[in-house]
Amino acid sequence: MSAMKDLTATNNLIDKGLLQTTELYEYLLETSVYPREAESLKELRALTSTHPRAFMGTTPDVGQLMALILKLINAKKTIEVGVFTGYSLLLTAITIPDDGKITAIDVNQTTYEIGLPIIEKTGVKHKINFIESKALPVLDQLLEDPENKGTFDFAFVDADKDNYKNYHERLLEFLKPGGVVIYDNTLWGGSVVTPEDLVPKSRLAMRNAVIEFNKYLAADARVQISQVPVGDGITICWRL
Repeated sequence: MSAMKDLTATNNLIDKGLLQTTELYEYLLETSVYPREAESLKELRALTSTHPRAFMGTTPDVGQLMALILKLINAKKTIEVGVFTGYSLLLTAITIPDDGKITAIDVNQTTYEIGLPIIEKTGVKHKINFIESKALPVLDQLLEDPENKGTFDFAFVDADKDNYKNYHERLLEFLKPGGVVIYDNTLWGGSVVTPEDLVPKSRLAMRNAVIEFNKYLAADARVQISQVPVGDGITICWRL
């Protein structure tokens, strides 16, 4: 029964991911990702898998890369736009120092509260300032304080794709030179190369928004970028 659950979980990740060989993806997870995934993250990932919109959760391979980047840049002050049940939020809170701070913004506190007991049990809630709101008004308000400009080390965005450009413009004001922002879902299930007439109508608007955002980032001389095919595709931007 356990083996069947593991296979189902892997297949669910593949449905979201872009590495379409089950055996190869399992190898990646079993060899490099799961052995180093914190028990609290495993617990939250399992809990998230029972949610009707579990596909919105951050995949563990993306999380592993995020943790590495957070360590490489010695991130301490971070911001997250889009939280869902809090996998990426918990991962960040575990990774940054004990006196690190995360500003986390999401329109839905209910989904955040799904993972909150695990966050509390892990002992990292004191690092998190959760704000239930649409992100743009909060970002604009925070930028009114000069102390927030050019002082953040890291940002992670997994939210409404049609606002990614708006988020990017603001987040570049938050980031110090050498800071990093990561955008999730920048390959949108691979549909960025699917002919428009073959894309389901429910996904078309966001697919088009992602395509435009990718072009926008590619032309942005303020950042050095790398688009990485893990999870649903992430784009890593290093602030110059």
